[in-house]
This record gives sequence, C-alpha cells and structure tokens, in this order.
Amino acid sequence: MKKYIIDTNAIISFVTDRNQSQQETVAPLFSAASRLECTLICHQFVLTEFIFIMEKVYEMPKEKINAMVRDFIAMPGIELRHETDFKSVLSLWPERIADFGDAVVASTGMALKGSAIVTFDGKFKSALKALSQTVYQT
Repeated sequence: MKKYIIDTNAIISFVTDRNQSQQETVAPLFSAASRLECTLICHQFVLTEFIFIMEKVYEMPKEKINAMVRDFIAMPGIELRHETDFKSVLSLWPERIADFGDAVVASTGMALKGSAIVTFDGKFKSALKALSQTVYQT
C-alpha cells in the first residue's frame, strides 16, 4: 500500500479554505486513506505545528482544534509517527533544509523508503528533489 508523509501545510489546506486548488489536490489522498487505499503518515511534530498554527494564526478555539485532531487521528488510514532520528534530522538541518520541521518530515521520508512527501512548500520541494526524495505531485 502506498504511503504518503503529510506536511503541516497539506493538513491546513485540507481543513481550511485558504487555497481551493491545494484543497482539491490533497482531498483525494484523505479520501483514499479513509477507504484504506493508502496510508497518510503524520509525524507528531507536524501535528504539534498544525495545532499551533490553527490556534495562533487562524485563531480557532482550542476545543474545536481538539475535536479536529481527535477526528484526524481516529480516521482510518492515518498513522502517527513519534520517532525522530535526530542524527538524520541534524544532518539535513539547516544546511540542506532550512526549516527544522521540514527536516523532521524529510527524515521521516528517508526512513520510509518508497513513500512520498505531500507538501505545497516550493522551497521544501526543491530541497527534497535535491535529496532524491519522492515528492507527491501537487
């Protein structure tokens, strides 16, 4: 079964109307995961970053964020990752990947051979391609 590692911006694009095109791109992955046709892997750092952004940037009430996260982690096809290979992360950050969170996602992708990273961040995509990491075509 195909595995996709989702970046924070992919989750935000799915749950908000900030960018209709991005939402339409990522929605089929969430739908496929709910039917167990693929697995969406979410690192705990991504989930933490998502919660922070929804609260601080989108000013969403904590109770609503809590419900969203509960629904997300209960969804079929979602796999949370808690492990962090800090040697791998630090080998990427900050020289090869400028953002620490992106380095965590890239490190997760490197550990899960054959997976693709789902992101809408152009700089991150370029860094991933330079690392020969598979990027989901968004």
